[in-house]
Amino acid sequence: MQRQFTSNDVIALTGISARQLQWWDERGIVAPGRKGHRRIYNWDELVTVAVICQLRRRGFSLQRMRKVIGFLQQEFGTSLAATVSASSEYHLLTDGTHLYLRTSARQVVDLLKNARQPMFDICLSDEVRRVRAEIQARKKTAVSERVRPLRRGQRA
Repeated sequence: MQRQFTSNDVIALTGISARQLQWWDERGIVAPGRKGHRRIYNWDELVTVAVICQLRRRGFSLQRMRKVIGFLQQEFGTSLAATVSASSEYHLLTDGTHLYLRTSARQVVDLLKNARQPMFDICLSDEVRRVRAEIQARKKTAVSERVRPLRRGQRA
């Protein structure tokens, strides 16, 4: 797989404009390496641009994206690209208004509101399975108590 991408590659792959890409570089949102006067993007920088572009199309401001990128780096020591990679244990979730980071199977953090206050994920299907198992266990216990054999000398 290609490891380095020119500005033209990034523009073609993400749909971002050349000016916007330049502006993001000037503001440090996505700062590529350089070869002479040319900007050279690595895979993580390309993915970061692509994810920000998608979130921008869904109405998220660049200021919010900057906050998310800073928070991920500061609190989790990870980049936006690493967060959305297939091998990541973290996942970004959005409802179109809010942006959440799923840090585990049981915890979700609202990245834009109060990043230090986690929300907890309750898997409803797990709870239904737990309740069904408890009902089955109680039925078995009730049946076994009714079917106990009488001991000698014991009346029914």
